[in-house]
Amino acid sequence: MNSTPYSTSYSPPSPGAFPMPQPGAPQPGMSHPGMPHPGMSHPGMPHPGMLQPEMSPAGVPSYGISVPQSAPQDGWSSPNTICPLGLEYLIALDHLRIRQQYEILEAVVGWETENKYHITNANGQPLYYVAEESDTCARLCLGAFRCCEFRVVDTNQREVLHMVRPFRCSGCCCSCCMQELEVYSGGVLLGTVTENCSSFFRPSFSIRDASGKTVLRVKGPWFRCCGTVRFKVKSADDVHRVGEIKKKWGGLTREVLTDADNFSLRFPIDLDVKIKAVLLGACILIDFLYFEQSGRRNV
Repeated sequence: MNSTPYSTSYSPPSPGAFPMPQPGAPQPGMSHPGMPHPGMSHPGMPHPGMLQPEMSPAGVPSYGISVPQSAPQDGWSSPNTICPLGLEYLIALDHLRIRQQYEILEAVVGWETENKYHITNANGQPLYYVAEESDTCARLCLGAFRCCEFRVVDTNQREVLHMVRPFRCSGCCCSCCMQELEVYSGGVLLGTVTENCSSFFRPSFSIRDASGKTVLRVKGPWFRCCGTVRFKVKSADDVHRVGEIKKKWGGLTREVLTDADNFSLRFPIDLDVKIKAVLLGACILIDFLYFEQSGRRNV
């Protein structure tokens, strides 16, 4: 038979050409027990490209949703990189609508009931629901200056914020008369809304972060008449106007017979979400002080 150009002679390998594996000895391409395989991370060691939880100054991981950090803007500081759970809806928003729920008993009988608010985005999509928790005697005797708390839940009935308003008397410029509202998330203080002494001449509030530093200011009009009322949100140095709290006119019948009010809240889109939550508390406090039928202040 004629051979082809591709034919070659082949002889079987001799015994011992390939060594037999010895028990317990690592083989080529296999990792030794206890040694990491090339391309694999050792247990307890970070894998390349994996994100590690942020550490707080005490060395404890901070849990939440990480948001991009931008450069400081005119009038407000750059946002914190950790977003409390439940507030992630606020990251990409610069506008909220606050609608107070209409209470038939309050309109017919005149008794002050617990306030309830529906929070939506600019398109009317529900985001949160705010419910007041207060004592009946406090509502009837103290009116708008009553001490109360607010539970803020999302559409899944999960509590995302807890607001506390202590009792403050009214009539003088001492610290015990300055109205205040604290905003918490998971038991952690996010910030406070504090009334300024100048509020006796013109509504003025300080928006403070968890450390007590004033980051924004809210100022109302000198006079209020029938129509829309605007409260300016300004920078801490009172130079830049960065947002607005607007109380919308609800019509003569609604304004006279009820105190169910509608508000809109605007703020910078890249503002820290925790300060956005504190501004929401400022809107509710303003409603209590200036637009509740019982005990309201004149603007």
